[in-house]
Amino acid sequence: MTLQSPQHNFWSKVVEKAQLGSDSAEKVPFFSLAPMEAVTDTIFRRVVAQAGGPDVYFTEFTNASSMVHPKAKFSVQGRLAVAEGEQQPVAQIWGSRPETIAGAAKILPTMGFQAVDINMGCPDNTVIKNSAGSDLIRHPELAVSVIAAARQSGLAVSVKTRLGFSQAEEFREWLPIIFKQDIALLTIHLRSRKEMSKVPAHLEYIDEILAMRDSIAPKTLIQLNGDIKTRAEGLALAQAHPGVDGIMIGRGIFENPYAFEKTPTPHTLEESIALLNLQLDLFDDVNENVTSKHFEALKRYFKIYLRGFAHASALRQMLMETHATNEVRDILKRELDRVYAAVASDQHMYRDNTAASADMTATTLEKNSQSV
Repeated sequence: MTLQSPQHNFWSKVVEKAQLGSDSAEKVPFFSLAPMEAVTDTIFRRVVAQAGGPDVYFTEFTNASSMVHPKAKFSVQGRLAVAEGEQQPVAQIWGSRPETIAGAAKILPTMGFQAVDINMGCPDNTVIKNSAGSDLIRHPELAVSVIAAARQSGLAVSVKTRLGFSQAEEFREWLPIIFKQDIALLTIHLRSRKEMSKVPAHLEYIDEILAMRDSIAPKTLIQLNGDIKTRAEGLALAQAHPGVDGIMIGRGIFENPYAFEKTPTPHTLEESIALLNLQLDLFDDVNENVTSKHFEALKRYFKIYLRGFAHASALRQMLMETHATNEVRDILKRELDRVYAAVASDQHMYRDNTAASADMTATTLEKNSQSV
């Protein structure tokens, strides 16, 4: 696909980057880490990069109104913080007032951002009450105005949305409206807002969406999101549906921090602990030098690194009782020798994250079958 508009230059480079090192004659989709609330900050993005990152990152979604409010703008600055030397992410913003979207988007270039993504898929009730996120699916005229406002920034403009608000089939009316706005990229979470993540992603609609794109906006890139947990799964999906340009992984990163690896390899417990220690160090640095961080939010990450080996559950439980990073380090220092010894004495006591995830899935299926 040839991208000629200046609005598309950023994403054209992302597409080109994804092809580097590929020995395949077929186009390789680019991969991205999904924007996740209180997750994809500068700390976690750098941890994922260390583990083997994607082609492109997104920030946490940020309230456009807060960005332009004289008193509130400082409360959201941490969401858009980018460390020196870090790969510049795409800034994702949300809102329903075109004037605030325009104002917020114009700030982004001064912060080094080259692309802005508009959230039109968030299912959170608070966001919806503000007529934003997935509520824009029910107000297409407003959605069009919001996109036009973001374009005033001169940045590459993209949209992340869902198939529909109440029903997945609403995509047949909703997506053509967005395609007609000549955006650079459309990321589609393959569920409706009502479905949340309670049903499987609607893969059956992919080819119809691609045909729609080709007919209305052939320059717009399509990125898919929903139930894709690893690079291998993303590659298989793109191969099954030629025309898919990008794959976004979200919750899968919580099962496997190495989800974006081009060549999946077994990882030792020491490697996972090293990632945890990196996150602790970066947390302290950002908390001290950039913006205040809440320690409790760190606890959601422990299960990423501490799973699939002997005593993992007990160790996680100890860490859940901590209240500061130095307490976490003290417990790791005290307990890890015993854990490493147990893993070394029995190879079956350790599973890398991919194997651990498979074991957990098998156990869940077995429990479900027994309860039927």
